Amino acid sequence: MLQKKEILIPNEFYEKHATLYFDTDAKSKACILYFHGGGLLYGVRTDLPASHIKTLTKAGYCIIAFDYPLAPAARLDLILEDVHSSIRHYLEFFSLYTEEKLPYFLWGRSAGAYLCLLAGAGSKCSKKPAGILSYYGYGFLCDGWFMTPSKYYNTLPPVRESALGAVPSGIHAEGNLDTHYSVYVYARQQGNWIDLIYAGRQKFFYLDYTLRACEKMPCPLFCAHSTGDTDVPYSEFLELCSKYRAQRFVVSHNMHDFDRDEESPSTARLLEATLKFLDNRLS
Repeated sequence: MLQKKEILIPNEFYEKHATLYFDTDAKSKACILYFHGGGLLYGVRTDLPASHIKTLTKAGYCIIAFDYPLAPAARLDLILEDVHSSIRHYLEFFSLYTEEKLPYFLWGRSAGAYLCLLAGAGSKCSKKPAGILSYYGYGFLCDGWFMTPSKYYNTLPPVRESALGAVPSGIHAEGNLDTHYSVYVYARQQGNWIDLIYAGRQKFFYLDYTLRACEKMPCPLFCAHSTGDTDVPYSEFLELCSKYRAQRFVVSHNMHDFDRDEESPSTARLLEATLKFLDNRLS
């Protein structure tokens, strides 16, 4: 039976939680630490489709979905450190999550995958993950697309800078669509996305917050992407896979988060491939 548990995590900046999903009828094999998408500007930890949760927990994987602070109230240094602290919390206080210490994977969708990749590339984890699942993630490896106006988002009604006034100025983790999504649209329309998530010199952004200086990942990668992705170009996916010899899953679709369609055969195939990757890493 699928169970859900909320965990309060001590944090000095905001009220931080994790949501644990597990199946009481399945023997736990590993934990998957999940970080949601939303361009670091919107999104919530509980955004996983029901089919993903059911499929993975039934197969013996516990999913732990963590909060992290959102930009522009928080910038990349604080966001990434918060992700590292989530990983450390699982490693140091595993008994809050599971009865026994288990291997762990990192899993992110879009911006969450970006954070997982950065965390994996760093050296702050006392124990490396068994693998990283990147669903339409990125490492800012290709030039241009993230610092110029998006053709796709400029087909949408224009969003004015005043949208920034609708989001809280204090550090927070809840970024609902009705209040926060317009900020992301504004950022992509203007080509100033990076200015809302990072404060510092450009050379340090490339050095510290992209994967350009990372030659090797500490564990295998599973990367999924659609060929017509409207947010992250397919070329970014190809560069990511080539650089780290990732296992690839590709669909022909003009959608960024293509797996949100739970009835699609592509989503079923993605979950099947994901499980195979996870199981192979544990065997």
